[in-house]
Amino acid sequence: MEGFEVTKNENGGVAILNVKGYLDAHTAPALESAFQELVDEKKFRIVVNFTELSYISSAGLGVFMGFIEDIRKNGGDIKLSSMKPKIFRVFDLLGFPTLYDILDEESAAIEKFAKL
Repeated sequence: MEGFEVTKNENGGVAILNVKGYLDAHTAPALESAFQELVDEKKFRIVVNFTELSYISSAGLGVFMGFIEDIRKNGGDIKLSSMKPKIFRVFDLLGFPTLYDILDEESAAIEKFAKL
């Protein structure tokens, strides 16, 4: 089984989380911690880059639902970028494209924040 890794960086006042590997019930707490750190730091403009994510389970999806309300309540948003087709299909099946901006490129997600 592959591991999971989440790294953080920033671009123009937008926090970027890069996720890599397998996001499931065992690894979801690492993503929760990364989101919680951003919320604690009052960083509510967040892009999650999925370029290196190879698998996501319902537990992984639940992390996004667990933070979106609090982040939007603080004037921010979570934008998702760079998903492989099989990852996008999981999000699409559950209706995430109606709840989140899902963009092909990280730069396009960052630009969306500039227009707010």
